[in-house]
Amino acid sequence: MKDDAIKAGFPALLAALVVATILSIFLYLMVRTVLFFAAPYHWYEKIVAFGLLAAETFILLHGFGYFLNLLHILRRSPNRPVHSGQLPALTDYPPVAIIVSSFKEPIGVVQDTLTCFYNLTYPNKHLFFLDDTRYDLPGQDTEQMAAYRKSVDDMCRRIGVNLFRRKWHGAKAGMINDFLDFIAGRHREGFDFQAFSDIPREEMEKYIIVFDADMNPFPDFVEQLVAIMEANPKLAFVQTPQYYSNFEHNRVARASGLQQAVFYEYICEGKSLQDAMFCCGTNVIFRREALEDIGGFDESSVTEDFATSLKFHGKGWSSAYLNRVCAFGMGPEDLGGYFKQQFRWALGTVGLFRTILTAFLRNPGQLKPAKWWEYFLSGTHYFVGWVFFMLALCPILYLFANVPAFFARPEIYFMFFIPYLLLSMAVFLGTLHQRGYRFTDLFQGIVLNAITFPVFMKASLLAMIGVRGTFGITPKGQSLALPLGGLVPQIALAAASFAAIVWGLHRLVFEGSPAAAIVVNCLWCLYHFIILSCVLYFNHPEES
Repeated sequence: MKDDAIKAGFPALLAALVVATILSIFLYLMVRTVLFFAAPYHWYEKIVAFGLLAAETFILLHGFGYFLNLLHILRRSPNRPVHSGQLPALTDYPPVAIIVSSFKEPIGVVQDTLTCFYNLTYPNKHLFFLDDTRYDLPGQDTEQMAAYRKSVDDMCRRIGVNLFRRKWHGAKAGMINDFLDFIAGRHREGFDFQAFSDIPREEMEKYIIVFDADMNPFPDFVEQLVAIMEANPKLAFVQTPQYYSNFEHNRVARASGLQQAVFYEYICEGKSLQDAMFCCGTNVIFRREALEDIGGFDESSVTEDFATSLKFHGKGWSSAYLNRVCAFGMGPEDLGGYFKQQFRWALGTVGLFRTILTAFLRNPGQLKPAKWWEYFLSGTHYFVGWVFFMLALCPILYLFANVPAFFARPEIYFMFFIPYLLLSMAVFLGTLHQRGYRFTDLFQGIVLNAITFPVFMKASLLAMIGVRGTFGITPKGQSLALPLGGLVPQIALAAASFAAIVWGLHRLVFEGSPAAAIVVNCLWCLYHFIILSCVLYFNHPEES
């Protein structure tokens, strides 16, 4: 009984801690801003200090967004742990198209996915493999490509999955749009369809379920999502989490999966409660009517899922998130694959931020303020690379050049920094612990994200100057170490941090003052050195 009473009171205590954390964020930001303007800096010191303040403001605002989502979740369910809730009953089985678009994915990976499609228990399903492989590219081995094409045909025939091809354009978004035209009867030159399924299509599909080539759904995947869509006619799509199953012996896959967990737990639930959830490209069900209404997937971005979500919300459609693991797949298995994935995501997301900003300035009433806020948070997330670089650079500059960007009044600074740090970490770790995650799990995801900073910096810079980029799949079935030349930014910054620690200790011994500032900056350099050194750990991803 005592344990039950404690559990019943925990959400209220957690909500109070979240409110206290949000207050500490604003108090800390206010003090930091006052110290910046009050400190007697030279002009060059002002530039560095402003960069640091901007980086801290970025972290604080995104932290505020995370804790605000927590409040929404706790307010929705004050007396019980947060779960997906009771799903509505399904009384009818409208036709559903289950599709996977593949660009020269390994046959073994695709075969596992299509087999899972075949084993889905939903009675009115139609299975489609959208082969988006480029067989006409110059320089390819024609015999090898012909053999691959034949393997795809044989696989679809053997499993009983319909096969669709078309004249290539627009990558994954273009392929799905062409498929939508095909099932709607709008056939065009270049469409090639082979009906390998024994189940005839007697009416047009009401829903479209999209998977990546390596995502394997559980047998009951379709029923629960169709039930949600049937109960909410204004829903354009329902997103479910991604779960990586190749984590047991692979460091990169494990850390990238844990990194995703932070997003797919409270952040997605909070966005869904505000009708601001965006599509993540796989493990998602769409209403075909909604796709027709917005003219299909956005083909202008390499993150077509995020861009299409904005189109849905702009036209008045809603979205939702079901926090249940309904499918499992493969995470990137080495740093090369992970960096390639993150570069594509960052380039597309920051590129869309320009679109979000333009749309907001032209018509701020198009979306509710809560939705704009969530889109701004999501669109700016990948600027985190610049933020990490600035946070790592500032203590190095202080220890070597005595540029006081990190401290104006250390005693006042820490009077407000320590409460914010303790509260935010306690709430962050405590809430994720409720979902079964340990500190060591979360730390792996944080470290992998941090060592990706040069990838995020490059992608966000290119996106802001208008470079669109091209779509590319994340390599699978390989675990290769990058040459050290590909890790120069991480190793160089780690070396600079270590050198700054040595120089700071030298200053502490021979100068002695200001001891507090020197010690704290040495500790920050040590923290960044440890994180950046982990790039060597992740560069050898396979564990015995």
